[in-house]
Amino acid sequence: MPKFTLTFRLLVFMLFALLTFSQTANAAPLQVGQSAPLFQLQAHDGDPISLAARRGKGWTVLYFYPKAGTPGCTTQACAFRDAIKLIREQNAEVYGISTDDVKNLLAFHQQHKLTFSLLSDQDAKVSEAYGVKMPILNMAKRWTFIVDPNLTIRRIDDDVDPALDAKRVAEMLKQLQAGSAL
Repeated sequence: MPKFTLTFRLLVFMLFALLTFSQTANAAPLQVGQSAPLFQLQAHDGDPISLAARRGKGWTVLYFYPKAGTPGCTTQACAFRDAIKLIREQNAEVYGISTDDVKNLLAFHQQHKLTFSLLSDQDAKVSEAYGVKMPILNMAKRWTFIVDPNLTIRRIDDDVDPALDAKRVAEMLKQLQAGSAL
């Protein structure tokens, strides 16, 4: 019996590893210069938000985060709230995206008096399209994308510090718009 249990555990582990590898290996990572994958998601207030509707209306910041209400996600959201004026002065709008449902996003938005939209990606299809979905888990990694008015990705940050992300985004928007970081 113990030999069977060990063999079964090894088989389950190998299957898990294979599934994890195949989920990450099949997704081609997005690159700067590519068109941003289009989506329509429901905002914390129930309104539909479409990336396509942003075309020609300014820059777009999409920050993906794992879960509303957790310490890092709260720090990041509050940092964007506090820096929103600097970002909007750069003709940009911010959208936080997670796999939380609309009800949880609304509570998180209200609790922290956020001044930008949170979007619900419950099925993680948008997270997957952007290459930020965690293997196995229905959660996004903490990544930030800056998208220009033509909906072209101009910056991808996969090493995000929740406390510094918003200020880095504001600085990067200035550089990108000045043409120095293209």
